[in-house]
Amino acid sequence: MFDLNAYLEARKRIVEEGLERTMPPETTRPAILHRAMRYSVMAGGKRLRPILCLAACESVGGKPDLALMAGLATEILHTYTLIHDDLPCMDDDELRRGRPTSHIMFGEANALLAGDALLTLAFEWLAGIQAPPPYSPNQLALELAAAAGSQGVIGGQVEDLSAEGSDPNAELLDYIHRHKTAALIRAAVRMGGICGGASSASLDALTHYGDSAGLAFQIADDILNVTSTPEQLGKPVGNDEQLKKLTYVAVHGLQASRDKAEALIHEAVDAIRTLPGDPQPLIALAEYTVKRIS
Repeated sequence: MFDLNAYLEARKRIVEEGLERTMPPETTRPAILHRAMRYSVMAGGKRLRPILCLAACESVGGKPDLALMAGLATEILHTYTLIHDDLPCMDDDELRRGRPTSHIMFGEANALLAGDALLTLAFEWLAGIQAPPPYSPNQLALELAAAAGSQGVIGGQVEDLSAEGSDPNAELLDYIHRHKTAALIRAAVRMGGICGGASSASLDALTHYGDSAGLAFQIADDILNVTSTPEQLGKPVGNDEQLKKLTYVAVHGLQASRDKAEALIHEAVDAIRTLPGDPQPLIALAEYTVKRIS
């Protein structure tokens, strides 16, 4: 039987050792910037996106180390989005992963610049690696850029902010969740498949998986914001309602949200069962997204 906990522990260790090895040292000038970058990147977290990247590579028959740098790039880009999301001009949160947020520790300007630097560093890393044939050598950078930009994460964040206090709107909610969260998860999975030399059919299957699992992950986050505690999540809970954010629970209700997340996971799993490598880690990771408590 597949042991997800052991898999997550082993892959998380690989990811964190890679980050420790590859991130600029704290002493590199300007030291306050590199301390701020490391403070947020090395604060823990599930490391879900890089682990998904490694697992996707395995699922098409590739060795996970082929996807490590691509996975690390997704993680530091994700961290940049968290730093910016917590800023006073965004969600104005003071707690992230059980610790004071970056702007609380280093000031708003340094937090903003640390996020900018992590975004830039992600593409510096991707510029140093090439996707294997038949993909374009710069395909990995293209994948992450498309997921992160105005038609991806940033576009979703803009719509999320503008929707605060608005009436329930299922179509807008779907747009926000698919762009702000699912886009980066889909990119992590696609990048892993590309690193493993996925066929066109396999990459299509991974794309379907990433879309469905990514949306399910955000719905689960919406549920946890209502049902969990700050100690479990390592960040404030109930603030979605306070900010009158557009969430799946607010629009569809708690039970319908749980049902939708489960249905999406079934879709994700069905999409990858016939991949040529080992899809079991991706299957278990999909199921984990809706069973997690943090």
